[in-house]
Amino acid sequence: MRKIKIGIDVGGTFTHAVAIDVDSLEIVAKSCVPTTHFAKEGVALGVVQAMNKILKDGNIDPDNVILIAHSTTQATNALLEGDVAKVGIIGMGTGIDVIRAKGETNVGRIPLGNGKFIETFHTFIDSKIFDTEKFEDEVKKAIEQLAFSGAEVFVVSEAFGVDEPHKEEKAVEIIKSMGKIATPASLISQLYGLRVRTRTAVVNASMLPKMIETAEITSHSVKNAGIKAPLMIMRSDGGIMTAEEMAKRPIMTILSGPAAGVASALMYVKIIDGIFVEVGGTSTDISVIKNGKPIIRSAEIGGNKLYLKTLDVRTLGIAGGSMIRVSDNFKDIVDVGPRSAHIAGLKYVSFSEPENFDDIEFVLIQPKQGDPPNYVAIKRKKSDKPEFAITTTDAANFLNLISQSGYSKGNYESVKKVFTKLSQVMKKPADLIAKDILDISVDKVKAVIMDLMKEYKLDTELITIVGGGGGAEVIVPYLAGKLGVEYKIAENSEVISAIGAALGMIRESIERIVPNPTEEDILKIRNDVVESAIRIGAKPETIQVSIEIDRQTKRIMAIATGTPDFKTGDIVKKSASEDEIFKIAEKSFKNLSKKYAYKDGEHIRVIAKNNFYLIFGAELERKRFFFLKDELKPVKVFDTEGNLKLQLLNAEVVETNPDKFEKVLSDVIDNFTTYGDAGAIAPDVFLIYGPKIIDLTGVMFKEQMLTVARAELRSSNLVDDKVIIIAEERK
Repeated sequence: MRKIKIGIDVGGTFTHAVAIDVDSLEIVAKSCVPTTHFAKEGVALGVVQAMNKILKDGNIDPDNVILIAHSTTQATNALLEGDVAKVGIIGMGTGIDVIRAKGETNVGRIPLGNGKFIETFHTFIDSKIFDTEKFEDEVKKAIEQLAFSGAEVFVVSEAFGVDEPHKEEKAVEIIKSMGKIATPASLISQLYGLRVRTRTAVVNASMLPKMIETAEITSHSVKNAGIKAPLMIMRSDGGIMTAEEMAKRPIMTILSGPAAGVASALMYVKIIDGIFVEVGGTSTDISVIKNGKPIIRSAEIGGNKLYLKTLDVRTLGIAGGSMIRVSDNFKDIVDVGPRSAHIAGLKYVSFSEPENFDDIEFVLIQPKQGDPPNYVAIKRKKSDKPEFAITTTDAANFLNLISQSGYSKGNYESVKKVFTKLSQVMKKPADLIAKDILDISVDKVKAVIMDLMKEYKLDTELITIVGGGGGAEVIVPYLAGKLGVEYKIAENSEVISAIGAALGMIRESIERIVPNPTEEDILKIRNDVVESAIRIGAKPETIQVSIEIDRQTKRIMAIATGTPDFKTGDIVKKSASEDEIFKIAEKSFKNLSKKYAYKDGEHIRVIAKNNFYLIFGAELERKRFFFLKDELKPVKVFDTEGNLKLQLLNAEVVETNPDKFEKVLSDVIDNFTTYGDAGAIAPDVFLIYGPKIIDLTGVMFKEQMLTVARAELRSSNLVDDKVIIIAEERK
């Protein structure tokens, strides 16, 4: 019986869906339907329509579907549009914490931007009465008071509720018994900081009614289609969670659309170090992948910090449908975007027939109120109003930059007619006009990428620009040429986010404040995050954990990733021979050899291996001034299928056995530790033990690195006769 995963991406304009064969990763069927923003059922209707179309077009037996997952813009749109519920807050505390807790749980109106707010109403209960019969009466009285004021959903937030959440949970039980929707603040975050934790819980609660309704509609429709597999929702950090969990924590789905694209870059395109550029029709999302992990940051709403981790996604109003703007006399291209042809209600030249452009004139328009009045549109002289726009896609098609099979490939005769006539009006060669359009567009994207490369200390010798989205070929090849880096366009790029939803990993994180964490502290947070990952759908045998410790903020974070639907050994592995993997590795090292030469006539070689990985290394050098040379020892790790799993630019590899690994690891850390104004800086370290790659880069100090490494090996059920240590000086 074949196993099928269905992934659905809810975009601003279209809802794309794919069905993927789990064993081969081949796409069985694709579908595209308009996103149903204004339907009674909301975007859930489009999800259901896309799913049903996939089942029909792919002739898929519902019994073969082992997972269905979708991204959603609903949480993001609700906040942007202010389509949120009013929230009642019950603050709690006792003793000397009462005065502070009263103030910090009363967060007031929370700004969402664009003049929108979450309205809140506040009351307070002294939790010294928790163990008395009076507690239930006081909670019910508080809810009646808050509901009378206008509250529709409720949050309970107590000082130090992170340490003792049972009081918050008991109050929530009482509220739910009254038929109300409520959530404890400790469910959303386990960090100290009562005001921020309360604010985060309020933002989450404000979306609960709409998201619960959507989850119920979608889940019901999936079951009616005969699909018994779990329904999963994309999270903002690149993982997926069950629909039931989403209905508790909808805040986790903010930015889930871009997150689906990044998940696809990781699991489908299998990028280890790169910048993912997803180009749609209206906007481009840019995010960083480093050491096989997406870069995550803390979210903000209306300028207020939240206890929520999201992908670091930079969004620009440049994409495949971006319109051009010109000076009043049509002499120069002055800008491109942010308005797109779709939003302006205009058609692309590239996807129109040539005869539409026999008798035309160019006009300047203001597509939407507040837009500049110098966007270029095309009007047929026999028509009363403009019908077409000149876009970045049209410029790329005119310059023949899009491959024959590219999703954005258009009608060359149409764009040739338009650019020839535009050339006559602007008195400038047509190819230079098209180049100006792309230069202006791509320079905006380039500036963001340069900032990201500097901020995250990315090695240009290792990174790849990966293009996704329907407009990928319009922007990415031209962009990569300007940056001087390698690029690739993802296969099936137009449905890349839907693929990411289908292949998404379960991802859960827990963050706590623990000064000087002991091994017991680390094991506890590790076990807690594993339990949480299992609760939201991960199979225990697939879970891997990474630990990050920040001594300055005294925070420790545990991140668990796993899969929801199959055991690790269930997928048919396409193992490659060592010779085949060597050829793949040789090709991977080529980018480095453009700037560096192999030292003393050497070549790449296998420097370590186990039953799951081959580790390749080389010694390279580059001549500088006089007798000066730069020397590098790049290391790349490949699995038995030939997939690159880890790469470092200048590292050492040491093999040892489990009994001696602590002493050897200690020596390696000492050898690679550098010293600066901030004191000792430990290296970046990875451990390979059986099939696990243990990432210690989130830990900055030697004693904590040893503690995390020891905890990881002890918690593993694996038995292997070697531990492979890879270390590189931290930048």
